[in-house]
Amino acid sequence: MSDLLQKITGFDVWHLKLPVVSARDHGIGRVSGACEIVVLRLRAEGGAEGWGEASPWSVFTGTPEASFAALDRYMRPLVVGRRVGDRAAILADAGKCVAHCTEAKAALETALLDLAGQITQQPVWAFLGGKCRDSIPLSCSIANPVFEEDIDLMHRLRDDKVGLIKLKTGFKDHAFDIMRLERIAQDFPEFRVRVDYNQGLEIEEAVERVLDVAQFQPDFIEQPVRFYHFDMMVKLKAMTSVPLLADESVFGPEDMVRAAREGICDGVSVKIMKSGGLTRGQSVAQIAAANGLMAYGGDMFEAGLAHLAGTHMIAATPEITLGCEFYQTSYFLNEDILETPFQVADGQVVVPDAPGLGARPDLEKLETYAVGRSQ
Repeated sequence: MSDLLQKITGFDVWHLKLPVVSARDHGIGRVSGACEIVVLRLRAEGGAEGWGEASPWSVFTGTPEASFAALDRYMRPLVVGRRVGDRAAILADAGKCVAHCTEAKAALETALLDLAGQITQQPVWAFLGGKCRDSIPLSCSIANPVFEEDIDLMHRLRDDKVGLIKLKTGFKDHAFDIMRLERIAQDFPEFRVRVDYNQGLEIEEAVERVLDVAQFQPDFIEQPVRFYHFDMMVKLKAMTSVPLLADESVFGPEDMVRAAREGICDGVSVKIMKSGGLTRGQSVAQIAAANGLMAYGGDMFEAGLAHLAGTHMIAATPEITLGCEFYQTSYFLNEDILETPFQVADGQVVVPDAPGLGARPDLEKLETYAVGRSQ
């Protein structure tokens, strides 16, 4: 059988622990040693396979254990035996069967889209409205608690023609943040700099510190305070001409409607892991644009499958104009899980034209890094 009426017969889940090259501090937490992801494989009765990735972070979206259980225990019965072409109905059922677990829902939609693409020989972006760009500017986050190691990274980024960096702030002290901004301005003036607090500021210190950082005129300042401090976000937005982006305050389209209505931001970081999938991520960006707000392609601690999913989503979403943050496979993981490298050239993520996601994982790597498996 060669069409989307094929039934889904296989559903395999891996929990992986992937070594990383350094510690990374963000406002609300640290990742060191390894990051953990969950990988899903769907198989159709004709033999085609589709792959997806859930990339959680316990302090932000959830845990790998929750993503694994959501897929293996709760979504598996809703998927196996259904037709590949019933994607919308499957995703609607998955959205109701378990609360939250947005990363697992993103993995399921990714795998369904990849499977449909493999069967029809179309890239994933073709199912999302068609491609509006061939490449996406890459931004790399600067978050190593040992700043001299980030200096080395920035030299490498400059050599690789990456022109965007995002400085992670609010995890240490304000003097450390200002020192790094001054050093970057002095030694790396060619970089366009963004600043991201990841909710790292308390409300009593937010005004003074955000205004200090704004003097460096970054492209934007992202999520200075906790996600529920909408009133403080409104206040900060009014106090500076530097655009204020929301991240943790906006997960899905429902949050974006409220954020736009209450005027908490000038733009939003769109992540398929927090929105619950590619189409919901598109909706977030479209709602933002309809309200005159910018959109940026953010990510979690991801491997290549999730990067590919985000790339296809941004490729088909003209409203996302601020580039993407898909740097982990090139600059953070010891080793990615894909058979072929996630493609970055001259500081740009290259949008694949091959069927489905455009690449698949290496099964040997999945077995090497697996700490859990279900089939």
